[in-house]
Amino acid sequence: YLKGKNPSVRLVGVQPDGPFHGIEGVKHLESSHVPGIWDPKLPDEILSVATEDAQRAVRRLAREEGLLVGTSSGAAFDAGLRLSERIERGCVVLMFPDGGERYLGERYWQEP
Repeated sequence: YLKGKNPSVRLVGVQPDGPFHGIEGVKHLESSHVPGIWDPKLPDEILSVATEDAQRAVRRLAREEGLLVGTSSGAAFDAGLRLSERIERGCVVLMFPDGGERYLGERYWQEP
């Protein structure tokens, strides 16, 4: 839809950096069964995020922005930050796919 409105829009996907990860709800594409709705031609690029970076981003979003998100959203935020550091112009729009309510008991909420 977005590319139909503006062909210069770039779609960037996010995946865990390996098959054994702690990012709930996100698949490592090279090692997972990919659902039929996945179209590998859609993203212009796919960024990989380490579990620890996604968890650190979750804590940062809660502390600095008051947002309670899950690790999928933390991964999106981490990837978006890295993307914003390397583009020369434009803006980065993120979609946060999960909330953090069901993860409140997880150990990653404790600062290391």
